[in-house]
Amino acid sequence: MKKIVYYVATSLDGYISGENGDITQFVQQGEGVDKYQADLLNFGTVIMGRKTYEFGYQYGLVPGQPAYPHMKHHIFSTTLKIEEGSEMVKIERGGLDRINEIQRNANTDIYLCGGGQFAGYLLDHGKIDQLKIKLNPIVLGKGTKLFGSSTSNANWELVDKASFADGLQILTYNRR
Repeated sequence: MKKIVYYVATSLDGYISGENGDITQFVQQGEGVDKYQADLLNFGTVIMGRKTYEFGYQYGLVPGQPAYPHMKHHIFSTTLKIEEGSEMVKIERGGLDRINEIQRNANTDIYLCGGGQFAGYLLDHGKIDQLKIKLNPIVLGKGTKLFGSSTSNANWELVDKASFADGLQILTYNRR
């Protein structure tokens, strides 16, 4: 089975966005962001929750269209309704069984694109295989937590680290 990779920007205090989904304090350009964007080309499948998908609307994402044109999208939600959309976007009502099926059928590792609650659910069920943390040199104090309300324990091994002039680091951890 292919790995699920949670590749996400976070603050030093563990928030993937500030209050009301604010991401303006995160590093928005530079070598680290370029590396992240290049890394995304290695994924053919993305999974995310409804809130993360809808977050893209404020940046021009059209409902039913892929946020990442080269990836097959699986949006996990029991409430999201899209009248018509791309064949690249599928609304998933199932849970762990469906995630396992996606892993078995994927041609590449799977990009877990936020958000905190969905990532926390996957962490609680041992489904995140790798963390790629874009550690931003900021403290937000409040907002959306990296793993939502999860209280799970997990051990990780640092396998790669890249540092950039603007203070951004990309830290890669494999689940032990």
